[in-house]
Amino acid sequence: MKTIYTIEGMTCGGCVASVTEKLESFLGEGNVKVALKEKTVTINHKDQLDFGLLQNALAPKYTLLKNAIKNEVAGGVPEDSKWKQLRPLFLIFFYLFSTAFLLNRTAWDTSEAMLDFMGLFYIVFAFFKFLDLKGFPESFAMYDPLAKRLRLYGWVYPFLETALGLMFLMRFQVQAALWITVFILGLTTFGVTRTLLDKKKIRCACLGTALKLPMTEATFIENAIMLLMAFWMLF
Repeated sequence: MKTIYTIEGMTCGGCVASVTEKLESFLGEGNVKVALKEKTVTINHKDQLDFGLLQNALAPKYTLLKNAIKNEVAGGVPEDSKWKQLRPLFLIFFYLFSTAFLLNRTAWDTSEAMLDFMGLFYIVFAFFKFLDLKGFPESFAMYDPLAKRLRLYGWVYPFLETALGLMFLMRFQVQAALWITVFILGLTTFGVTRTLLDKKKIRCACLGTALKLPMTEATFIENAIMLLMAFWMLF
């Protein structure tokens, strides 16, 4: 069986060597593969892994994320389906769509419903990012082009989402909010697309780090929905 975990705290080749050595000390030589760029640890094993032992084997500066990015049995069949991994994201979208519909059901206006959905989207997604504001910028920088070059952008992003959410819900400077949405989500969608094409196994930061979501096509679809709504409203 092969299990892939995300690991935080690695900054250089020395970190890779240290993590590899510590994990191989009880998993056996050749059963651990550490990738610095992807920030992942791939473990080949026969028996069930004890997450606590894995974490305790590492130096305190390294944090192994409990939810594996991927669990595979022989032949590469995933143990956990994408649906199971992404269920929180789909549930959130269901509630957002339902709320936007209910708010406008008596006097239906598609544009008004879209503005409510976009406002709620930003507020809810910002909330999850604020749960771990310290860890979000690093995860976001793994695929967002601007966050990679300007780390301050990663710190500001949850506040920007909150501001945009309030602007949509309060119908304040909607045109400006739509253009900002096109810009920031256009950048993120570009980074997500490149990550998916490169088949990198990283964590999606759309719901912050509180929920360990893998980067999948669903991330692209969520951004695409918001971009399409923004373009619809603009043009």
